[in-house]
Amino acid sequence: MKPVYVIGTCDTKEAELAYAVERVRAAGAPALLVDISTTPSTAKADVTPEMVAKHHPQGADAVLGHADRGRAVTAMAEALGRFLLSRDDIGAVLGLGGGGNTSMVTEAMRRLPIGVPKLMVSTMASGNVAPYVGPTDIMLMHAVADVAGLNAITRTVIGNAAHAAAGMARTSVPAVQEAKRAVGLTMFGVTTACITQIRHLIEDDCECFVFHATGTGGQCLEKLIDSGLVTAALDITTTEVADHLFGGVLACTDDRFGSVIRTRIPWVGSVGACDMVNFGGRETVPAQFANRNLYVHNAQVTLMRTTAEENAAIGRWIVERINRMEGPVRFLLPLHGVSAIDVPGKPFHDPAADAALFAAIRDGWTPAPNRALVEIDAHINDPAFAEAAVHAFRDITRGQ
Repeated sequence: MKPVYVIGTCDTKEAELAYAVERVRAAGAPALLVDISTTPSTAKADVTPEMVAKHHPQGADAVLGHADRGRAVTAMAEALGRFLLSRDDIGAVLGLGGGGNTSMVTEAMRRLPIGVPKLMVSTMASGNVAPYVGPTDIMLMHAVADVAGLNAITRTVIGNAAHAAAGMARTSVPAVQEAKRAVGLTMFGVTTACITQIRHLIEDDCECFVFHATGTGGQCLEKLIDSGLVTAALDITTTEVADHLFGGVLACTDDRFGSVIRTRIPWVGSVGACDMVNFGGRETVPAQFANRNLYVHNAQVTLMRTTAEENAAIGRWIVERINRMEGPVRFLLPLHGVSAIDVPGKPFHDPAADAALFAAIRDGWTPAPNRALVEIDAHINDPAFAEAAVHAFRDITRGQ
């Protein structure tokens, strides 16, 4: 049985971490105590700070002995991530702590593949947890009382977390012998009709994973691609790029499409919902955009129509990354509109802006045997576009 790695700073939380180790073992799983203290620690950990720190690219001296706590914590998080990736015996990872511990441990956890059990007991778990969880399957458990001494509350919370980690380490999820290809699809409300049609056309022989293109959704897709759990993609809805470039709240990162470049999986892409940048309620729209074409989707979501100049920038950003893809690639341009509200009579219908997007992609395209640019004389939500996307998908996955 693979052990639970119990991780924290023993210089400040040795008793709490030792109690977690005790409870993991009492629940029937082996445990290893990993000390990530950045100040001197005399704890008898199974893995010492020095053993972790040596995994830093610049060696242990880059981690230990810093007077600047912030630099030491950042360096230890880097070392811990590399340490965990070097291990092949992780049954689960259990972290305990406040802000510093949570930052270090969850940064390392995010490097692990989806499916490796990750549980963090944290005082930060009752606020905005997106920076800690990111696109991964980390579980955050609110500590309630600070992880600062053992008492009736901390024993109960830590004990429950330890038992949960032990259970996950002891009982793996049965693998399903599924012959279907694992395919990722990206969708937004305004491209739902397209993705629904595509899903119905391929689901007999593909297991479809649909990701909401909310910034985190795209990161989740790419995390699964990097983890080998998604082996092809119909990345039709790339709207997160617009938010990334122009200050929207559902932005991707600079690494959008990076997993496709790295893994060379079969990939069909398009420009779904690149006609919009997302903000919160109408009152949250930045003042410089007050006179733009705004559409209040609901009380929490306001959309801003992208201009021709912005669409050209979006196209250039996307095509630069497509040109680095060395796997089988097809990229589709829906010439009659890119979202449900980009049609005649709807608020974001703007053929000139769409034309600028398409032209930037055409102009920036570098021809290569592995990839093709396909123009579809249809709207993105038309059946003809869905059929063309599936045809392209079948073309690049045939025989694989």
